[in-house]
Amino acid sequence: MTTKSVPTLLAVCAIFMTSCSQPIASDQSESSEVYKNIEFEMDLVKEPSIPDNTVNLKDFGAVSGGQVLNTQAFADAIEAVSKMGGGKVVIPAGIWSTGPIILKSNLELFTETGALIKFSTDKDLYPLIETSFEGLSTWRCMSPIYGENLENVAFTGNGIWDGSGEVWRQVKKSKLTEGQWKKLVASGGVLNDKKDIWYPSEQMEKASENAELNVRVDLKTKAQFEAIRDFLRPVMVSIQNSKRVMFNGPTFQNSPAWCLHPLMVEDLIVRNVTVRNPWYSQNGDGLDVESCKNVIVEDSSFDVGDDAICIKSGKDKDGRLRGIPCENLIIRNNTVFHGHGGVTVGSEMSGGVKNMHVSNCTFIGTDVGLRFKSKRGRGGVVENIFISDIRMTDIPTNAISFNLYYGGLSVSEMLEQGGTQNTEQHVPVTEETPQFKNISIKDITIMGAYQAVFLQGLPEMNLENVEISHLLAEADNGFSIIDANGVNINNIKMHIKNNTVFDVFNCKNVKLENIEFNSTSSEAVKINGAACEKIELISSPKMDFPKNTVIGENVSEGAIKL
Repeated sequence: MTTKSVPTLLAVCAIFMTSCSQPIASDQSESSEVYKNIEFEMDLVKEPSIPDNTVNLKDFGAVSGGQVLNTQAFADAIEAVSKMGGGKVVIPAGIWSTGPIILKSNLELFTETGALIKFSTDKDLYPLIETSFEGLSTWRCMSPIYGENLENVAFTGNGIWDGSGEVWRQVKKSKLTEGQWKKLVASGGVLNDKKDIWYPSEQMEKASENAELNVRVDLKTKAQFEAIRDFLRPVMVSIQNSKRVMFNGPTFQNSPAWCLHPLMVEDLIVRNVTVRNPWYSQNGDGLDVESCKNVIVEDSSFDVGDDAICIKSGKDKDGRLRGIPCENLIIRNNTVFHGHGGVTVGSEMSGGVKNMHVSNCTFIGTDVGLRFKSKRGRGGVVENIFISDIRMTDIPTNAISFNLYYGGLSVSEMLEQGGTQNTEQHVPVTEETPQFKNISIKDITIMGAYQAVFLQGLPEMNLENVEISHLLAEADNGFSIIDANGVNINNIKMHIKNNTVFDVFNCKNVKLENIEFNSTSSEAVKINGAACEKIELISSPKMDFPKNTVIGENVSEGAIKL
């Protein structure tokens, strides 16, 4: 049932107008101290400046309880405050059902404690629009929260925004208990031929068959996309080509695809938010910051079904044509409880990523802790990455992972299929060749992981200038370093179950210094590959590398200094 909202006299009387605009109150002062110990120059991230006008959603005919659709009430409240030059829309305690909310400039959406905004499960309410998804220009259903070409937008308060993602997403049988799976199948929908993936509808199942990482690149016209609209699940919050955007306080959960997706936003603040998705949610990323400039993500928590905090800049040719990097990012004081990656860069990074600071974060049981991924064909440069003071526990795969052979799988899925499919074959370097360089990782604690560190570049474009220092790790496996140039590893203490702690292949300009580990094997350090050169292992009173190192026959004489 729907209701049409008409502004009442009470609504008009409730509006308090003032001629001045002011930034939203912040928990941290805007001073040079905000960027203390940041390794690169960065302008102060500007908070939204919102006029001091206020309206209440209830005064526009909104009805709580979840039975009445309040789409028009939201639109009328936003329009009323917009006509005054901007201001705050207060969403009081209650359950508020609605269709998509279209944002406007100079707008603050304030959710009181106890407010739950639940987006409608009626997919017909979300029209098809041209947008970007998975780094590609395409058609998708409109996001439940959508805005473009805006200035000064803020989400504040302690309420909850729920995207009703369960009606949009497919679910893998392997990610549910037997009882959960039976209940899901009994609810409706269809199964694939193998009976191991559930889809909300037959249309979605059929459309998925020809999809390339959730995008139908074979379709061109709007009419073609309309025929598969069930498949075109949107991100929950999409804000594009805008300035001064802030999320401060609320919980965002249960998104159809990614949860928060700021795209081409300058001056972005994500602070004190909680992002929640079911752990089995396909593409249930927490925050995807794409082609944004001047960004702070701090004091927030994530518990999601895919990458938690992800940095992107477009995919392949579309990303290179856009040509807008993600740059000047501060990510600090965050906790990730579940996700495919705690903090991730890529794989859609074709526009480049530069100047990123990550510090004082905790990852608990994430599939990977620090995850960097790309592949041939992407292009783009990732550089000037500074990571420090990271704590990780119970990581089922790689605590730190650089993978330039990303194939669309999580690391867990990749390991189940036999690991990374790398190759020694050189291919020509072109604009499609991705590059990762100038990366500092220090003060890291890893308490439980399948592997502590996995570094893998390409033969034609090595990982370049990577320093890892002051690392304490307990893991099944230690370091794998493949196709890398300029790797400095120092002040490392590790307790590793496997006899081999360092496995180095086709690397050059590598230095290991002040290293301690528990293995006494003569093969604790393995060095192989004809491309190896200038590898220096510096012994100490606690580590005698000549006793613990084996050098492959194809390594050139003089390439290794012990």
